[in-house]
Amino acid sequence: MLPERYQSYAQPAGQRVLQPREIELYDEYDPVVWVPSAYGEMVPMRKSQAPAAVQPMPPRDLSPQPLFDPLAQRMFGGGLGAGAAGAGVGWGIGQAAAGIATIGGTTAVLAMLALWLLAKAGRSTVHVRQEVHNHNRGFGRSTTNL
Repeated sequence: MLPERYQSYAQPAGQRVLQPREIELYDEYDPVVWVPSAYGEMVPMRKSQAPAAVQPMPPRDLSPQPLFDPLAQRMFGGGLGAGAAGAGVGWGIGQAAAGIATIGGTTAVLAMLALWLLAKAGRSTVHVRQEVHNHNRGFGRSTTNL
């Protein structure tokens, strides 16, 4: 039996005595963290083996986008727009003539006559003739001459 002043430091009966090799210091072990499993359950895992933390998404840019493409605006301002408009006028006249032709009746005849008179007024006539010759030489081979 120990003297009375040392009994508060003595171990109670039934406890095992710790040996120095059983002592774990805080820096010597990897802490345990709880992570969700594939089935949604929280499971313990060593921190060094746990997946990396998910980085938060960067804030989105919610400023309004320009109505027209800036590169297209620069090209249009540089003179490309005039050429595109000229090509569009020729294409547009062809579309208008096709629409008038579908009207039918005397209205279409009068409209086509008016367009013909406008086209003839003060302009020279240009005739285009194109010939295409296809020569089949057998076994699927052929040549084309324009």
